[in-house]
Amino acid sequence: MWLRLEPRPERSRVMVYLTPLVAAGLTAVAGLILFAALGHDPGHALYVFFVAPLTSSFGLSELFVKATPLVLCALGLAVGFRGNVWNIGAEGQLILGAIFAGGLALWAGDADLPWLLPAMVGAGMLGGMAWAAIPALLRTRFNANEILVSLMLTYVAGLLLGYLVHGPWRDPGGFNFPESALFGDSALLPALVEGTRLHVGALFALAAVGAVWVLLMHSFIGFQVKVIGMAPRAGGYAGFSQARVVWLGLLSGGALAGLAGMVEVSGPIGQLHPQISPGYGFTAIIVAFLGRLHPLGILLAGLFMALTYLGGDTLQIELGLPRAVTGVFQGLILFFLLASDVLIHYRLRLGPVRVPTAPPGSRPQAQPAQSGE
Repeated sequence: MWLRLEPRPERSRVMVYLTPLVAAGLTAVAGLILFAALGHDPGHALYVFFVAPLTSSFGLSELFVKATPLVLCALGLAVGFRGNVWNIGAEGQLILGAIFAGGLALWAGDADLPWLLPAMVGAGMLGGMAWAAIPALLRTRFNANEILVSLMLTYVAGLLLGYLVHGPWRDPGGFNFPESALFGDSALLPALVEGTRLHVGALFALAAVGAVWVLLMHSFIGFQVKVIGMAPRAGGYAGFSQARVVWLGLLSGGALAGLAGMVEVSGPIGQLHPQISPGYGFTAIIVAFLGRLHPLGILLAGLFMALTYLGGDTLQIELGLPRAVTGVFQGLILFFLLASDVLIHYRLRLGPVRVPTAPPGSRPQAQPAQSGE
C-alpha cells in the first residue's frame, strides 16, 4: 500500500482563503510542542508570544509600527507575483529607499523645510524603483532570472549602506559608531499617538492598501497582470505586453519597498545605521502569500507577522528565550501554508500505484533493437 497525491479536478475556493487560518492554527500547535521541548509551560509561553504584546496601548502601537513596512513591501510584491514576476529583493529596495531618503535628510540638517518630508517620500520611492529597475531591465532585455538578480542586489545594497555609515555619512560626534547623524525635526514623521512610536507612516500603508486594491481589482492594468500571470500565451494573443507587466511588477514593488525604507528611517529610527531592517523585505514574501496576494488579506497577514516580532521580543525579556524563536515561528507558518496549498490542489490516496495496462485484444508493441545486437 502506498500513499500518493492525486490531482483534484477542481480546487475549493473556500479552502483557498481558509488555509491561512489552518496554517496559523497548526503553527500554534507546533509552538506548544516546541515550548514544551524547551522546558517551559507551553500555555504560558504561547500566551507570552501571542497575547501579552497586545495587552497594553504601547504594545498595540508597536504592532502597527512593525506592520507598516511589512504591509508596504508585501503589497508591492503582490503586484509582481500576480503577474509571475518574482521580485525577491524587496529588502535591498527598502535599503535603497532608506539611503535616498536619509541622504536628503542629512543634506537638510536642522533646517526647517516644510517640503522636506514629501521630498523624502519621493526620494525613497525613487531609490527603491531604481534598484528594482536593474532586474527589470535584465529580465526584459537579456531574459535574466529576476529572482537571482533581485536577491543578489540585496547584498549589494547592504554593503552600500555599510560603506556610507562607516565612511562619508558617519556621524563625527557619534563616538565612532557606524551610524549617521540624527535627522532634524523636519525630516521626522509626526506621531499619531502621543507617547508612542506610532507615526504617519501607518496611514501611508493604509493608503497603499486602497491604491493596490483599485489597481489589481478595478483597473484594466490589473486585468492584464492577472491574464499574463495565469496564461502568458493567451495574454500575448490578446495584445498584452509581458515586458510591461515585468516593469510594472518590479517598479511597483521597488516603489513601495523604498517607501517602507523611508518610513523606517524617518519614523522609529530617525537616522541611518547598518541594521535598519530586521528582514522586513524577506518576511514580506510570507505576508504576501499568507494574505493570498489580496490587499486586505495582506493587511491582516502583516499584522499577524508583526505580532511574531513583538512576541519574540517579549519571550526574550520574560522567559529568556532567544529572538530566533521569531524566525522559527515565521518558518513554521510558511511550511504549513505551503503544505496546505498542496492539499488544495491534490488529495491523498492510500492504495497501490495504478500501472496502465493494455486493453484486451491489443497487440504488444515491438521493442526497439539494442545497439550491438
